[in-house]
Amino acid sequence: MTSSPPIPIVYDVNVLVGAAAGGNSPFRSWPSPPPTSGNPFADCLGIVVDATEFALWLSPHILDNLGRVLVEGLKWPGDRTEQYLSVVVEVADHSGGGVVDPPATVHDCRDHEDNRILDLVMEVGALLLVSEDTDLTSMSPWRGTPILRPREFATKVDGMRRHRRR
Repeated sequence: MTSSPPIPIVYDVNVLVGAAAGGNSPFRSWPSPPPTSGNPFADCLGIVVDATEFALWLSPHILDNLGRVLVEGLKWPGDRTEQYLSVVVEVADHSGGGVVDPPATVHDCRDHEDNRILDLVMEVGALLLVSEDTDLTSMSPWRGTPILRPREFATKVDGMRRHRRR
């Protein structure tokens, strides 16, 4: 039996921040549904840690903003922030995704930062974008690409995996 290639997906910065901010240890301990946990952001990271169905794609823009939010918003020290960024890149690489720097071509959203996320979706042919940003989720489906909130995505994956086990 041959396995299907992983489905390319993109997580918005807020998903990666939420996975780091919630729970006791944000490094290498994200849950993998089923069942889902109380932190849908961590569940999303756990889904790609599995490297089963989904390939996570990142960009320098996402990583720069993630680092900025962790240091300025969550007051993380620089070394902890760098460690987390390194783990997130490792997870993306392991899942079959990686880091690419797409050209800035999308202007569909009023928020420039969100357009940079959509640039990545376009560049890698992502079949799904996961975000808690209402500017983005209100655009779903964007050019045919669904934009799901983290809880919705984790719940759907949980249901899919449970169904597959039957």
